[in-house]
Amino acid sequence: MFDRIRNTFARAISSAVTSVVAQYDAGGTGRRMRGWRPPSSGPNRATSQAPKVRDRARDAARNDWAASAGGQRWVTNLVGTGIVPRAKRITNKAQKQKATDLWDRWTKQSDADCVLNFYAQEALVTRSWIESGEVFARLRWRRKGSMEVPIQVQVIEADYVPQLDADTWPGLPVGNKIRQGIELDRFGARVAYWIFKAHPTDFASGNIDKSQLIRVPADEILHIFEPKRAGQLRGVSEFSSVLVRLRNAEDVDDAVRERQRIANLFAMFIEKQYPTSPDGIDPMTGQAIDYGSDGTPVAAMQPGISQELLPGEKVVFSNPPGASATYAEYMRTQHLATAAGQGLPYEILSGDIVNVSDRTLRVIIQEFRRFVEQRQWHVVIPMFCQKVREAWVDQAVLVGALPMSLADDAKAVEWAPHGWEYIHPVQDVQGKQLEVNAGFRSRDSVIAGKGDDPEQVDEERAASKKREEELGLQSAPTSGAAGPADGTRSNPDSNKPTK
Repeated sequence: MFDRIRNTFARAISSAVTSVVAQYDAGGTGRRMRGWRPPSSGPNRATSQAPKVRDRARDAARNDWAASAGGQRWVTNLVGTGIVPRAKRITNKAQKQKATDLWDRWTKQSDADCVLNFYAQEALVTRSWIESGEVFARLRWRRKGSMEVPIQVQVIEADYVPQLDADTWPGLPVGNKIRQGIELDRFGARVAYWIFKAHPTDFASGNIDKSQLIRVPADEILHIFEPKRAGQLRGVSEFSSVLVRLRNAEDVDDAVRERQRIANLFAMFIEKQYPTSPDGIDPMTGQAIDYGSDGTPVAAMQPGISQELLPGEKVVFSNPPGASATYAEYMRTQHLATAAGQGLPYEILSGDIVNVSDRTLRVIIQEFRRFVEQRQWHVVIPMFCQKVREAWVDQAVLVGALPMSLADDAKAVEWAPHGWEYIHPVQDVQGKQLEVNAGFRSRDSVIAGKGDDPEQVDEERAASKKREEELGLQSAPTSGAAGPADGTRSNPDSNKPTK
């Protein structure tokens, strides 16, 4: 009996302790958390206001320097001059050169709007994705003979695909459904997109009817966005978490600028004591006295003006306050948060590197580059670049521009993003040379990391060496801390270098 009571009491204590320990403070309903009532929204219900966020993000990018600079920094780092494909699996040199030349010629004609080349389209797609949260690209097949490889890419804004939800719709196959403008089959796979024939702001807004939309198969549409939650169908602007802060900071900055503009209107007023004259003639000068016919100042208020007053008039100077002593720090703090919300280092967003050492800056840039590479290989390359390449190869094979035997190898390209500049040119080069000499990495990987083609670099080196020999030129020897330039390595047990 005693043991039963003891066990029951022990279980009660254990249960009470477990119930107290095994909980999250963030999930509590105490005094501090009572007012925090977040909505329980699914991944797609949460993006229902994405169009309004998109409009505000675009407005901020047009008018706010921080938003404009943030979008530009992302485009510059993600794309640079272009993410270039290299057909590494095509071993035949002539065939590889043929495929490369064919692609290079096509990139000049890739834009269905006939404005940009393919690498500029990469930048446009990236900019639209960052600002608007998503962007679409449509593959447009052309007639055989109109182009060497008859296919083009049309970049279309997210506005073209409406936030349309429907279980029945004219032309919708039985069993399929439309969610946020995307047609899904009964397994949830994307099978088509319902797209406006023209930009929706080009015609009167209202209810969507079947005459405004066309159904485009999913294999002709590339949807570029970065899902934040599993099952998310549409993207949200990268600026969504900082738009309110951007607006508030701009309002404060604008108020301070206006206050300073008013403060700059400080003027000096001179009051002259005119003698009394019934005929209005100054007895000292013989000139007519101008008292002012309507009582208005002779000149408009301007910075630094010296203004005369009528006799007997006085003025009380205003003393508008200047910018607060904490203004600069306040704005910097706001933009620190803005930069973090955009995934950018503050120093890169603003260009402000005051009191930042080169060692600290190196750590900041390296961390940012890791994030950039993640987005390159998770979003830009697989969602846009690789899909365009595969469609291009299929069309090139279809019209006979490439042989069928090269199709798989031509698709399996290695994408080379624009290489990073050295943070410290001497130390970075020496470090890479040490890695190659120690066998930790290949020389080709160093060249590819700079965005260059190792084979092309070798050909250029060989051609340069041959030309120097023909002209009787002698290259200046190079030396550095990483070791001799002739490829030898020092032997610690001897004064002679060893191969």
